[in-house]
Order: sequence, then C-alpha cells, then structure tokens
Amino acid sequence: MRAEEPEGVERGDVAIEWGSDALAELLSRLDLRYIALVPGSSYRGLHDSLVNYNGNRDPQLLVCLHEEHAVAIAHGYAKVTGRPMAVAIHSNVGLMHASMAIYNAYCDRVPMLIIGATGPVDAARRRPWIDWIHTSADQGALIRHYSKWDDQPASVEAALDSLARAYAITREAPSAPVYVCLDVSLQEQPLATPPVIPDARRDRSPWSHGPDAVAVQTTLEFLGAARRPLFLLGRLGRDEQDWDRRVALAERYGALVISDLKNGAVFPTRHPLHPNPPGMFLPAASAELIGAADLIVSLGWTDLAGTISAAASHGHPASARVISAATDSALRNGWSMDSFGREPVDLSVPADPDLLVRALIESGEPVKPSEWPVPGGAPAPSQDPVTDGGDSIYLHDLAGALRGALAGSPACLVRVPLGWGGADLEVDHPLDYLGMDGGAGIGSGPGMAVGAALALEGSGRLPVAVLGDGDFLMGGTAVWTAAHYRLPLLIVVANNSSFYNDVVHQQRIAGQRRRPARNSWIGQAISDPDPDLPALARSLGFHAADQVRDRSALPAALAAAVGAARSGRCVLVDVRVRPDGYPTVSG
Repeated sequence: MRAEEPEGVERGDVAIEWGSDALAELLSRLDLRYIALVPGSSYRGLHDSLVNYNGNRDPQLLVCLHEEHAVAIAHGYAKVTGRPMAVAIHSNVGLMHASMAIYNAYCDRVPMLIIGATGPVDAARRRPWIDWIHTSADQGALIRHYSKWDDQPASVEAALDSLARAYAITREAPSAPVYVCLDVSLQEQPLATPPVIPDARRDRSPWSHGPDAVAVQTTLEFLGAARRPLFLLGRLGRDEQDWDRRVALAERYGALVISDLKNGAVFPTRHPLHPNPPGMFLPAASAELIGAADLIVSLGWTDLAGTISAAASHGHPASARVISAATDSALRNGWSMDSFGREPVDLSVPADPDLLVRALIESGEPVKPSEWPVPGGAPAPSQDPVTDGGDSIYLHDLAGALRGALAGSPACLVRVPLGWGGADLEVDHPLDYLGMDGGAGIGSGPGMAVGAALALEGSGRLPVAVLGDGDFLMGGTAVWTAAHYRLPLLIVVANNSSFYNDVVHQQRIAGQRRRPARNSWIGQAISDPDPDLPALARSLGFHAADQVRDRSALPAALAAAVGAARSGRCVLVDVRVRPDGYPTVSG
C-alpha cells in the first residue's frame, strides 16, 4: 500500500505541545491502523498532530472524496476484520454528509470510532461567519438515534478519557459506531505540561459475552428432544474456528441450515445440511423447512419475527420451539425500527451466538441423528435462469462467468446487487462473501469495497464487488481512494441503465390499479445520455475497458480483469445486464 511520508518528522522526537498532540498520542496507542477523512478546518489541529507529531502512522491518514465514503470504507474494513477503524468528520456539515453511512454501519452492527469536531463552543472565540455556521449546540444529536455512544468533552483531559472510552464501547458487543466531537479550541490549546495518557492496554475485558449455564443447559435439552432441528444463521463472526464449530454442531444434531444473502458467509452453501440457496427474502423452500421444524435455533438472524411471519404467509406456519441468541437488545431504541418485531421465542439467550455454539460443542453431547430426510448433493437453483436465446447478459450469466474467472484462487465477494440469485453464491470460507450494508442505503457499495480491499491487502484474497449502476453512480468517487493508495480491487458493475428495483414496484402498483405497466420505466431510467462508467473509472485511476454487452465476450473480459487485479491494479468492468427473469425495460 502506498504511504505518504511527512518530511522532517520522526515519531517519538516531537514533544507533546498542543491538545491535539496528546489526542494523537492516545490514538497511536490504540489498535487503529487507519483514519479515513475528508479534510476539514474544524479538526485542523488534530490533522496537524497526526502528521507532524505522529508521523502519519498508526493511524495513517486515508484521503476520501466524501464523508459518506470515509464511513463506508471503515464499514467495509470492519466487516473483514471485526475491528474498528477511525474516521475523522468535519463539523456539523460533514456529519450530515456522513449520516447515511453511519446508519448503515449501525444497522450492520460494526465497530467504528468516529472523531468529529466543531467550531469554538465559546462564542467569543468564533471567527466571523464560518465558525458560527459550523458550530452546533448538540452535534451528536444528529446521529444519536443510530450510534452507540457520543460525547463532546470540554477539556484535553476529558477528551483523552472520552476517546479511550469510545474505543472500548464500540468494540464491545453489540458493536456500533461511536462519536466523539472535539472543540477546535481544545485541539489548538497549548499545553504547559503533557497530560497523563490513558493506558488503554489495561482493559482486558472480553468484547463479547457468552451464555449463562442455564441457557446452555436448556438449549442442550431442547436440542436433545428435537427430531427436526433447524438453524437460522445470520449475523455471525468471521473466525474460521467459529465457522468450523457451526458446521460441527449442525452435523452433530443433523440440523438443517438456512442462511441469508443480507449477511456474510456463515456456513458452506454446498454442504448437504444447507439444502436451499440463501435469499434476500425468505425462499419458499426455506419457508417449508420452517413449517416442518420442531426446533428453530436462531443465531444472530436478522428479523426473526418477520421470517416466521413470511413462512406462515407461504402456507407453512411455525409450530416449533424457538431459541434466539443475539446481543442486539442493548441497542434497541424508540427511533430506529431495525430491532424488528417481537420475537416469538421459547428461550431468549442475550449472548454472542458464536459463544453459544462454542459452549454447545464443548458440552460433549453425543451425535444425534435427526428425522429430516437425508439431503444429498449441492443445493439446486431455486428456478431456471431466464434467457432470451441471444447475446443478452443476465445476472446468472455474469455470476457464472465471474466464478469461472476466479476459479482456483481465493477471492472475497464484497457485495452483490439486489437481483443476484442465492443459487449463484458459493461459499466455503467466512471471507468468501461479506453480505450487504445493513441499512440498505444505495451508494454504499463502492466505499465498502475500498474498505474491504484495505483490510484484505497482503492476504492473497482478491476483493471483488459486484455493484448496480445506481449504487456505483451514487458512490463511485469513493474508488479514487483505492487507486490513490494502490489497493488491488475488482469492481464489476451490473449495469441495467435503470433503478430497476423500483421499476418492479411500479409494475406491481400499475397492475394492482389496472394501469399500463409499460410506463414503469418513466422516472427510473439512467439513460439518454448513458453514463460512461469506464471513462469515469479511468478518471479515478482505475483500469477499465469498454462496456461488455455480449454474453460470448464476458468470460474473456472478466478473466482479463481478474488477472489485472491480481497483479495489483484497480480494475472496473462495466457489464450491460438484463435483470434475471424480466424483459428489458426501455423507453
């Protein structure tokens, strides 16, 4: 990775002279390798200290082109590593830019240390005009409903304590972004003597907590009595040993497994106990399993109440006992409805789901066969892909060609677009797929791809993001950061020249109202002119050939792109697709 080295600065040779120097010293003692930022005058003091006191190391500054991108990069980094990255956000206006990405990170339960700033709280210190419009009475209120903790300390000593606390709070499950707002005057305060820097290394507390003995014993009793156990695997960790324990637990009890495209890889999709492809919404075949199960074990599943309700709407109401393990309840509030409906459970386990699995495996219970029909082979596609017999490219074609291009060497599928079929997802490792963005905020994909590339650098695993054209056009300038810092990355744009998800909604509404569905393209098309995505990508430092429009040309184009990305380049492939199962929508 490219590093920007300051001249005439040796780490450790510069004295702590300013308030921001002390803050930079603390940040250097935390496990923070990077700080993503859009430069802003409200934290000019901290910026100087990170460069000219800290030597631009631990954390290293990452320049971004939008505050939303800076947060999305930290989000993608956390999805790979499970660790927080730092983000610097300029005053109230920068925080307003960043708010959508913060909401995504909150809904996705990832750790993140956001350092904000404000003009002087003391009105007598404000410069005319600019300091007034960049100062708020309660800046943290902008994101308080979708962050875990915030503070606006009034002294250097208080700021040091606040940052240390924030770092611990964001890491402890359930993880979510934290925000510390620093008065510009505090940062630029001269120090007569250096303050005491908190020793963050003293805190050896566990970052997540396991189940109590009663919960473990009750779960074992329920599993022992079950004849058709079903595991719903949702938001879980990336640790390989935890992955292996999930597989071992399912095999011990003969439990069938359902996973979800909204979350990352949690179980091998080709395992016989994973009979159905994952979906963005509950597939009918999985609804049937919910209706047939006599025990449902929900491990970090997103929207358990909605899933059970969806199964009933498919004609398969659940009659099973239900166990739910999650840590989410500590973040629930009255503003955000991301806590979903009331869960119909027989046992609620407020603990890290992976730690519950670990405790169950360590119990040494004997292998117990279930009464599920013996599954065989890999899951079959939920439906045959639609083709038109011509050269048009459907998402199924794109998925197959991409698998072929990536075969034989490890990759990380950072994102997929909404129309991606679950049968086209093949995962055998927790880093094979990272899932969605939590809050379903369009424009997050490019920044999260850059963050994943940052985290995967040097791992030998190629980050690959398949993004919709609307997602890329909203957040595309985020990829400049990858090019600037020489982070290998492959972005494939599934380009249907439309906000197609809403085309489907308009078709449905028109049908319900007996109005012409052929008008559903109006107000949805991204055409006339068609944005030149390869040209945009090249202007941002990416290698990009012309758009691929022919199915026969797709394998070679993707193979060339994968080869270039594996050689260390940033590459974009623009692929003109037709959404699977639907005719082209045009004017």
